[in-house]
Amino acid sequence: MPTAIDNASLPSRSKLVNIEKSHNLDKLPRLVPRKKAPPQQNPLPVPPTPSLPSPVDPQSLHFHKPTRRILSRHDYEIFEASPTYILILSFVFSLSQAAADKKISSTYQDEASDGIEKVLSVLSAVEEIVTRCPPVDQGGSRFGNPSFRDFLDTIAVESSLWHSLLNVQSNSAVVEVSTYLHNSFGNRARIDYGSGHELNFMMWLLCLNRLSILPQSTFPRLSLQVFPRYIRLMRRIQSTYYLEPAGSHGVWGLDDYHFLPFLFGASQLLHHPYIRPLSIHNELVLQEEGDEYIYLDMVRETMASKSVKGLKWTQPMLDDISGAKNWEKVEQGMRRMFVKEVLGKLPVMQHFLFGSLVPAAEGMSREEELGVNPEEKEPEGGEMVVAQDGVKHVHRSDAWGDCCGIKIPSTVAATQEAKKKGEEDSFRRIPFD
Repeated sequence: MPTAIDNASLPSRSKLVNIEKSHNLDKLPRLVPRKKAPPQQNPLPVPPTPSLPSPVDPQSLHFHKPTRRILSRHDYEIFEASPTYILILSFVFSLSQAAADKKISSTYQDEASDGIEKVLSVLSAVEEIVTRCPPVDQGGSRFGNPSFRDFLDTIAVESSLWHSLLNVQSNSAVVEVSTYLHNSFGNRARIDYGSGHELNFMMWLLCLNRLSILPQSTFPRLSLQVFPRYIRLMRRIQSTYYLEPAGSHGVWGLDDYHFLPFLFGASQLLHHPYIRPLSIHNELVLQEEGDEYIYLDMVRETMASKSVKGLKWTQPMLDDISGAKNWEKVEQGMRRMFVKEVLGKLPVMQHFLFGSLVPAAEGMSREEELGVNPEEKEPEGGEMVVAQDGVKHVHRSDAWGDCCGIKIPSTVAATQEAKKKGEEDSFRRIPFD
């Protein structure tokens, strides 16, 4: 039995706790590994490639001049649920898949196609018209050159012969198909160009596919020969007539005018052994591989046309995309962007044209029913009545407006004017860059 003295020599409970705490202070805290955050999931699924329907029998169609049918939000909702929406997705994504893992030069050995050669000859004829319709002197102005209207008028006169050489049979079919070609080079009233006009070129090719002039076996050459030829032609047209970007927002920081080259170009690079998304910052890669890969060519051209050096300043989205892990991620993102930012935007699709080969769905509005003039008959400046979110309003494309943006000069025009002054080699660098 312990005595009082023994109890006095024992430390109290509070002292024991304090001693234990002092010993714990000398120990390093136990490190708990941080849990890895789950990868962020994109809420938008990757759009698949629907199967492409068989070509139609021309005898079953009533050809007519294509017109606008998306004149309200309700019209767009009908279109979005229609077979034509699926047809457009199928054609564009099939062209993109046809370019997968192929160099441009690899298609030169493909089987000869009379349709492809004739389409290329049409683009050459269009470029010859650029030479015949030189721009007028605007005294240094960087806005659209009015000679562009003469250029488009000449195309309208000569395109009937081109389409008869393409074996488009009837006059009514020529009128329908050629309307898409006329609208592939920009807007006559506004002297601008954007992704909607690029989409018209795709619809021209789609019409030729529906008429069995460009079968699915020609798709690799369409993607990697015809489409790059169209892009080169558009660069000349843009730099000659100072076409303004359609809308004030650019094409989401990818390019001032184009979108589809980035989709087709990402597909080309899907499984490339050494070119990575980050390689777009390597000027040597751009110079040595740009002639073979559309994506690299677009970046190279974009960098050459800007007066400020650095993609992060001029094309911030391209700069962000370069951080992607692989080209598969880039290609999937481009598919999502095409659905959301091209087919999904009313300001773009309100100008889309419907005929018999690219038909409107039942219940969509007609221009004559609403008293809307055809787009080519709108007054200069582009004043028109549009319906956005169900509200009709008068909008001028040369004034402020969220629907189609504001009228702005192109960087191509700035570059061309700088060349005239002998300043083409000077870059304006951002301070501290």
